Amino acid sequence: MHHDALSLPIVFLLAAVIAVPLFKRFGFGAVLAYLAAGVLLGPAGLRIISDPERILAASEIGVVMMLFLIGLELSITRLKVMRRPIFVSGGLQWLVSAVALAFLGELLGLSDRTAFVVGAALAMSSTAVGLQLLAERKELLEEHGRLAFAILLLQDLVAIPLLAAVPLLGSLRSEEGLSMAAFLKAVGGFLALLLIGRIALKHLFRIVARTSIPEVFTGASLLVVLGSAWLMANVGLSAGLGAFIAGVLLAESEFRHELESQIEPFKGLLLGLFFIAVGMSVNMDVVVTEPVRILVMLTLLVAVKFAVLYGVGRFTGKLNHLQSLQLAAVLATGGEFAFVILNQAVANRLIEQALNDQLVAVVSLSMALTPIMVSLIGRLVPMVRERERIADRQEGGPVYDDIPADAGANAQVMIAGFGRFGQIVGRFLTAHKIHYVAIDNSAEQVSFMRRFGNTLYYGDSARPGLLRAAGGANIKVFVIALEKSDDNKRTVRIIRRMYPEAKVFARARDRQHAWELMDMGAIPVREMFYSSMELSRQVLEALGSDPETAKQRTARFARWDEKLLQDQFLIYDDPEQLRNTAGSARKQLEELFDADASVDEAIDLDRTP
Repeated sequence: MHHDALSLPIVFLLAAVIAVPLFKRFGFGAVLAYLAAGVLLGPAGLRIISDPERILAASEIGVVMMLFLIGLELSITRLKVMRRPIFVSGGLQWLVSAVALAFLGELLGLSDRTAFVVGAALAMSSTAVGLQLLAERKELLEEHGRLAFAILLLQDLVAIPLLAAVPLLGSLRSEEGLSMAAFLKAVGGFLALLLIGRIALKHLFRIVARTSIPEVFTGASLLVVLGSAWLMANVGLSAGLGAFIAGVLLAESEFRHELESQIEPFKGLLLGLFFIAVGMSVNMDVVVTEPVRILVMLTLLVAVKFAVLYGVGRFTGKLNHLQSLQLAAVLATGGEFAFVILNQAVANRLIEQALNDQLVAVVSLSMALTPIMVSLIGRLVPMVRERERIADRQEGGPVYDDIPADAGANAQVMIAGFGRFGQIVGRFLTAHKIHYVAIDNSAEQVSFMRRFGNTLYYGDSARPGLLRAAGGANIKVFVIALEKSDDNKRTVRIIRRMYPEAKVFARARDRQHAWELMDMGAIPVREMFYSSMELSRQVLEALGSDPETAKQRTARFARWDEKLLQDQFLIYDDPEQLRNTAGSARKQLEELFDADASVDEAIDLDRTP
């Protein structure tokens, strides 16, 4: 192999290995590190790469793989449930941002059509940057993370008709515009992917899995991702949309986790390369020659989108003040679709090349600004919560314990909430000589339990500082047994973000609460379920069932109910579907026990002399 073929990947890997740890050391994420490395390596820096466009085009495979993995986390049922945040919040955000930015464009002297294209392009946010930052910070499953994903998905869908409309706005000849043949080709390709995916994909992976050869499964995984992206790109749609659809179609298959493990390494490397290529694409000459104009355009873009996103988060997304700020910080800048739309607008004579260079520089700089804004808002969140805590103290609110540094040194388990539920867990662990640390947010409960010699700390288990002080980094299992459902969810959310490798078992008051905890990655334990099952078994025995039959029927009901809980988890946000499944589930249960009764009767007849 020629040494020049090795030099380029070595440069990229070296830049990533040096830049990412350095930027993380100062509190910034990997995305900003990749962007800075790209600026340094590109035409504006050391000029190691003189043609970043080719690398940018190749590295977009990383974005395609990321969208495939996102699709694997969803399903068609979950997408139906998300239709309101996607189409209401997402649609409102894009429409208001596009109109506001187009209006500003007209004020700056752009024509109507040019202002529309510019506004529509700049209203797009970066799927790659936004989702990568949310994943890095373990915030994808939080309220603002899920709303951000819904908004980004809507923008990906909007990009398709928008790309088709640009040639029409350019007043090209009809054969170069969106012809009926092109429209039918796009629709046909979309339906073909759905049909092939529904029928063939699961069977393909079953056949491949039987070979038991890991590299064949890896090859099949890459084939599905790149093949679906290629199909959509060749019919004029988004390559990322094709990969996303393939992921959704495989979301409920038994191969989901294996596919994730196979694609994740490729996605990480190529996504890093994509961000480096974006950094290379920044035309620093434009920034240097017209700094004031670029700064004004950048400020207007971020200000308008930040305000719109904050309003969408508060009013349609039902987020609180801090969550709305976090949403706005992630999505208030430009995105990679803007490059594609603006380039097509230049080709169709809607935008002058000089304006395109300025806009590309603004979008690139805004993408580089995103990690900084997210980091600043992220630092603001604990400060605001600390102020609220200080205000509580001044108003006679709780003064929490200072946990000694060695309190959780030998603990394997942390129990948050030491009421009736948590105490039983604690007594069981003590009997098995398993060390644990216990925290409760009720001063009365802490005082009462200390009278009996229990080591218990008074504090809010959702405070990161308290979790760290209590030895959270060494804890293997968290048991969340707080009285209030909201406190439980808040604590689970913080723990899943800080300690993603630990197991979290959480007390659930009811099915709805259990589903919400499952959404956050916790294992719910319904507080009344197992005691009710034991009582049911005793009732059956009291009514004449023999102990073994009563035990078997109780266990069968418990298994059936746990399966129903998992099935309804996919649709719990849709009340109508939930009612329908509840009715059919009751009928299924009756049929199940009717069949049991017939078997029992047949056995009794066989035993009759």
